[in-house]
Parts: sequence; C-alpha cells; structure tokens
Amino acid sequence: MVRKLIIVVFLMLISRMSYSQGIRDSVFHIKQITVISNQIFKKEKAGMKQTQIDSIVLTENVNVSLSELLSQNTSVFIKSNGRGALATASFRGTAPSHTQVTWNGININSPMLGMVDFSLIPVYIIDDINLKHGSASVADQSGGLGGSVNISNIVDWKNKTTFKCMAGIGSYNTYNSFLQFNAGTKNFQSKSRIYYNYSKNNYTFLNKSIGNINPETGEITNPLDTNKNADYLQFGILQEFYFRTDNKNIFSLKWWGQKADRTIPQATSYEGPDNSNLNNQIDIDNKIVADYKHYFDNENKLLIRSGFSQKQLDYKLENNVPGIGLIPAIYSQSSIYSSYNNFSFFIKSVETVSVKFSIDANFHNVHSKDSVSKTGYDEKRDEFSGFMAISKSFFERVNVNLMLRQDFVDNSFTPFVPYFGVDYKPIKKYDIVLKGNIARNYHQPTLNDLYWQPGGNPDLLPENGFGYETGIAYQTAFDKFAVSSEITAYYNDINNWIIWIPSYKGYWEPRNIKKVISKGIEVNAKISGSYNKLLYRVNFTYAYTNSKNYGNPLVWGDESYGKQLVYVPLHSANFMANISYNGFFITWQHNSYSERYTTSSNNITRRDWLYPYFMNDLSCGKIFNVKKNTFSTELKIYNLFNETYHSVLYRPMPGINFLLLVSAKF
Repeated sequence: MVRKLIIVVFLMLISRMSYSQGIRDSVFHIKQITVISNQIFKKEKAGMKQTQIDSIVLTENVNVSLSELLSQNTSVFIKSNGRGALATASFRGTAPSHTQVTWNGININSPMLGMVDFSLIPVYIIDDINLKHGSASVADQSGGLGGSVNISNIVDWKNKTTFKCMAGIGSYNTYNSFLQFNAGTKNFQSKSRIYYNYSKNNYTFLNKSIGNINPETGEITNPLDTNKNADYLQFGILQEFYFRTDNKNIFSLKWWGQKADRTIPQATSYEGPDNSNLNNQIDIDNKIVADYKHYFDNENKLLIRSGFSQKQLDYKLENNVPGIGLIPAIYSQSSIYSSYNNFSFFIKSVETVSVKFSIDANFHNVHSKDSVSKTGYDEKRDEFSGFMAISKSFFERVNVNLMLRQDFVDNSFTPFVPYFGVDYKPIKKYDIVLKGNIARNYHQPTLNDLYWQPGGNPDLLPENGFGYETGIAYQTAFDKFAVSSEITAYYNDINNWIIWIPSYKGYWEPRNIKKVISKGIEVNAKISGSYNKLLYRVNFTYAYTNSKNYGNPLVWGDESYGKQLVYVPLHSANFMANISYNGFFITWQHNSYSERYTTSSNNITRRDWLYPYFMNDLSCGKIFNVKKNTFSTELKIYNLFNETYHSVLYRPMPGINFLLLVSAKF
C-alpha cells in the first residue's frame, strides 16, 4: 500500500513537469493570492527536509496550542493526555526529548526533563514556525535525533498603530481571549500581546476501561463518565521591542511570561471514590532574549544573542484519608535557571559560496526537591558548542552543504557531529530537486536521567547514531494556482537509546538499550489558487513511521526485541481543505492515526492497544471589512462525528464540542 502511494504521488509530480514554468522569484501574485516560495533550491539548505507552516494557517489557528497546530499540519505525532494536559512530540518515531525546540534562537527544552510540553505554547505568541526534519536540525544544535521546531517573532517596520482582539466561548465552560497592540515608527517598533485561556474541561465520555456486568444476562456495559477535576487555566504576556539606527544595525528585546495551573484527572481505570485524591500542576515561565544584528555588504551579517529562562514547576498529589482529609503524598518543587549566549557570523564572499561560524555558551542550574519523601537533587550543566557550515553551488544544478558541530558538555567533549547534504536539479528550468544527506547526531542524557531520586543513573551514555535521508521536492506556479510537494525517505540507526524501566529495587530507572532503528517515508503536498472570486487551499501530509527496538534483551524472555516503540503509529495522515468566497470561509480538517501499542511487547488486547481513530474538525465564518477595520466571526466544531478515542491509555478525549470566536482588527 505504501509503495503504491509513493508511485502515484511520484507520477503526479512528473506529470506536472511538462506544463510547469521555472520559479525564479520568491513571491508570486495569483489574482488575490500571494504564494511564498519555499526556495527549495538553496545551497544553505542542501539535503535538508524542512516544513514551513503558512502564516495563513497560523492566523486561522491563533486560539489553539502548538500541539494541536503540529498534529493538524505536519507529520509530527503528538501524544496528548487530553485537553489542556501534557502533550509531547514524537518526531520520526523518536522520543519527546529528541525534538529540540527554540524560541527566537534560544533552546526551550527543559534541561531537567529534556522535552517540551507543547500544550503550554499558544499559537498567540508565534509569528513564524519552521520544522527541520531529522539531521537537518544539526544546523540549529545537536540532540535533535527526530528534528527541531523553531518558533520566532517577526517585526514589521511598516506598521504604525494596530490593535487586535479576540474572544471565544465554547463547550465545557471554555473561555479564550487575546489582545495585541502594535505601535511604532520606521526605526522603532513595539508589539504587546496578552492572552487568557480557561476551561472547566468537564466533558462526558464512554468509559471503556470499566465494565458493569448484568448478573442475569452476563452482559457487560460501559458506563458514561465525566472528566472530573480536569480544569486548566493559562495566561501570559509577550512584549517585543525593536530598534534600528539604520538598515544595517538592528536591536531587539523580547520577554515572554506565562503561568499555567492545571488539575490532573483520575485515569479511566480508577474505580474508587471521586474525592480520593487530587493532582495539581503549576508551571510558571519567564523567558527573555536580546539580540543585535549587523548587516555588512555582500549579504555578510553578524549576530550576537543573549537570553535567560526561568521555570518553576510545582506538582502536588494529595490523598484523601477518611476522617483526616487530604494528606500530601507528593509535593515536588523544581526550579530551572538557564542562560544562553550566541555569536555567529555569516559570510557570502561570492554568489556560489557561503560560510557560517557560530559559538554557543549555555548554562543551566536545576534544583528539584520533594518535601514529602525528602528527596531531590541540585545540579548544574555547562554547554559549549562550536559550529561551521560551508555551502557551495556548482553549475546552477548542484548544491553542497557541509556542517560540522562539536560540543563540550560538563568538561567533556561529546561525539563529533558532521553533516553532508546534496541537492541536484536534473532539469535547469524546472523546480524539481533531488536531495539527500548523511549525518551523525547525538543526544545527552537529561539531568533527571542522571540524578533523579530515586532512580537516576549517572553512568548513562549519550544516545548517538547516523541518519540517512533522500527525497524529491517540486513546486510550480501557474496563472491561477500553485503546487508544491515533497517525498522523503529516511533511516536512523541510534545506539544507546535511553529508556526508563522497572527495576528490582521497586522503582523505575533509566537504562541504555543497544539499538533503535527508525525508518520511514514522509509525503506532503500543497495546492492553492483561485477561480473567479473563489479562493481555495489544500494541504496533505502522510507519514509511514517504522521505529523498532533492536537492542539486546535486558532480561531473559524479553519480548520487546524487533517490536514497534510504544505510542508510535505506523501510519498517520492529515488533510486540510479551505474555501473562501466574498468573506465567507469554511475549513475541513481531517487527521488519521493507525493503532498504537502501549507495551513494548506490542500486546494486542483490549486494555493494552489503542485503536486507530479518524478525527474530523469543521470551521466556518465570515470576515467583514468596515473602512480600514476588519471584523470576523467563526464557529469551530471539533470531533465532528463524535468519535470515541484515546491518544494515551486511560486518558479520554472529548466527543463533539464547539467554540465560537469573535475577533476585530483596527
């Protein structure tokens, strides 16, 4: 089936070549549509697979979290514990800590956990988002065995004064609000954003984890249950300042502050009293980054960046003891402080050659304690990284990119990371590109892996391996529509994969397993255009992800060898279609996921196996223009066909639900 799909898409690509025109500019005007070129043949990106999420998609999904945006528009699988709850990424079948995330150039992965909770990143604060798949992430930093997600904010020097506001109300007592105020001149710009999200989150669901037996007939029925103690609250501020003395010197300062307060509900398998315990988690984040850019002649440029991040993570579990009340069982408090410093220089002496040098120095301090069990740790991590990239084009048909990275972590050199990528344009006048790369990468154990009490293992080795990738990319534009598509095949051989397993001591601890092989295929295609006053956009993404454990059995009789990693779907796809006419618009979003295993032995039982599910969302609305002001109303319908599904075992997802949004721009 996969082979047939690849052949069909490939033939579609080839069939378009005979009618296409070569793309030379980066902007195309198709009546009322502006299509931005991905510049698929650029020497600095040779061999790389990248995904740029369209600014229109960001605008249409401004009220959602980054986890929802990625699951609906990319090949990244998001493992979600429910609305407003923990959401992590599995990029190309790798672990959550193997996806590196940056905000305006600074890494926001927790040095304690190694991962990012994507449910805590609202699209409100994003102007631009770019994904680098697999080894392409070496351009940003090491550690992205799966890839990297890069979030940034962009200045508009033409802006004078604008004001945006949005308010939403939805099912389960859900309320969203967002304000943005921009003001400035040609040399100074200020952007201020404030957002607030709250939901009682008390949706009902069919609890298939509990069965009631009829004593007469023996029939088992599943009760209708309520997602109790699941409310969440999130609010934050993003403030940006930009200043330039001239077109060659630009300064910026950005601060992002946020607080999230979430109650964690009981697992659906729990059959005790409703008030037996209470889980609560509070996340307080403050991030600030300042940078200076100087542009020389011939496109040479200098960047100096410095940032600071502070996070407070408090988790409390209280058990209700009859006659006494709630007694703390866990009260964990963690403080994380990080500073980031970067110096980079880009040189383009001639048109066919460019060179980039970069030096990073990052410092982390983590203090974690549980006041109930009297355990915890206080550790530091210092990271230094040197990077060089040399890119060259040959005969306007071949691009070559060589990247070299060497890290120095906690007084020790890490494995050397090289990358070599090639692009080849078989027909000069058509934008069809054959590409490939080979690279090494590694991932350092997190501080929890090394020092968590109890269970941390200070003898863990870094995860490392080689990745291989090949693909074909194509794009073209006609008078009334534009098309772009890409097919990529990859193979990652990763050694010393870190996994937490139960120990004979009675608690979990991390171990290195010998080998994990992740291989697969990614397909994506986009079409946009117009017919008279009708505008349309169609996006499609498919991923085949085969990620299996080939390490030595840890114990005799281990059944995980050669099995798919847990929570990694073999097949996943999403499809989006949008149509607009005279201000009216309608969007259909479809997501499909094959079965996911919850045990390393890939048991197929009612309790250990998550069924495939097919999710459909629908939104429609109207945009009104009054003089220079814009108003819009939109109704979003999630889970249109009321599907019963789980993303994580024993964590139910809601049925059909609604959200009404009203927004204005002055």
